[in-house]
Amino acid sequence: MASITALGVGSGLDLSGLVDQLKTAERQKLVPILEQQSAQKTKISAYGRLNSAMDKVQTSIATLNDASTFKQQKSTVTGDGVLATAGETANAGRYEVTVSKLARAGSAASNSVALAQELTATETTLTLNFDGAPTKEVIIAANSTLADVRDQINADKEAGVTASLVNDGTGGYRLALSSKETGKDASLTGFSGLTSLSMDPATLRAGQDAELNVNGIAITSKTNRVEEAIQGVTLDLTAVSETPATLVIERDEASLKEAINAFVSSYNEMKSTVGRMTAFNGEGETSGELIGDRTVRTIEDRLRRDVTDSLGTGDISRLSQMGIAIDERGRLQVDEAKLDGAIAGNPEGLAAFFAGDTKEGGFAGRLSSTLKEITADDGIIKSSVGSAELRADNLEQRKLRMEASIERSVERYRKQFGQLDGMIAQMNSMSSYLSQQFDMLGAMQKSK
Repeated sequence: MASITALGVGSGLDLSGLVDQLKTAERQKLVPILEQQSAQKTKISAYGRLNSAMDKVQTSIATLNDASTFKQQKSTVTGDGVLATAGETANAGRYEVTVSKLARAGSAASNSVALAQELTATETTLTLNFDGAPTKEVIIAANSTLADVRDQINADKEAGVTASLVNDGTGGYRLALSSKETGKDASLTGFSGLTSLSMDPATLRAGQDAELNVNGIAITSKTNRVEEAIQGVTLDLTAVSETPATLVIERDEASLKEAINAFVSSYNEMKSTVGRMTAFNGEGETSGELIGDRTVRTIEDRLRRDVTDSLGTGDISRLSQMGIAIDERGRLQVDEAKLDGAIAGNPEGLAAFFAGDTKEGGFAGRLSSTLKEITADDGIIKSSVGSAELRADNLEQRKLRMEASIERSVERYRKQFGQLDGMIAQMNSMSSYLSQQFDMLGAMQKSK
């Protein structure tokens, strides 16, 4: 009898379909494992978003842990000819600034020569003269053209000038030299040494110092950037002014408020992230990924303690004293008027509260230390991620073992059904044979 090559061929039953149904039923054993794997992956992703939210708070609080944040000054210029930048050492005040001269570099050009003309047959020294600075010498190689001379000057970092070529429109070219620095002392006054290349006196343009007047005090500068003419202030001269420009230096209250509001915003964003991750929907819909998570509870407890606890005995020891209150959801709310009053009236108290005397001594330092412990490589979040990853790995191993077990069961079913198929085929064959025999006997009886 021929062997059966496919389930159901011998018996005529849909045994392959039955095996598939049994396989589907067996694979239901994987569902709890797959659901647990998905939960762990979701947790890992949620921890990543939580860590990112904590990092934003860390960045914002770092600004408030810097004492210079509370000493920022701003400058306002009304008028033309000058720009101003005030540093933290600047004192508040009002100044009138008049610019009578801008600093400029000295320059000169050579006579006109052909571009391909060799200017010296032997190695020669080009001498550069300056108004108040030492003479500079540049070695010019033999057989140098005008372009070669330019390149050798520019290659010498100590030359004190930069060189370029100018087409004068007559078919010739000129070597144009310009002092690297502005001011009278650095001004180029002439050059010599190449017999075929001399300075054209008509092109000499002397460098000069900047001249300005601040509240009646005459000031000169070698550059158009004037530092410390006013303590802590940098002036950038842009044009000669016919009338004085008014400069006002005052505390930068807007910048300080922006830094405080940035912290409040990042903290509230972090609380919103935590709120979404721990939300419970009583209607049975999907709840937050980290609902009931011990890591989140620990983090919230530590942050709540840092934000609400009193700090020191200074004029300001709590956020509430500057108009920052905590609502019922743990978020920060700002009383703008009260905060503005604290910034305008007690910036020193704010600095003592936020920055303190040491890096960890103020509110910002205390909160920053907690955040570092939470987000560090060996911190709470990374530790929880590691645990979730370990559980996910273990679940993957369980899944692989379960899949192997399912395949063995399905193979056993297939073998058993194959045997059943063969037995039914034999029975069907025997039944057919007996039927034929009975039919033959019946026919023989009728023929007698």
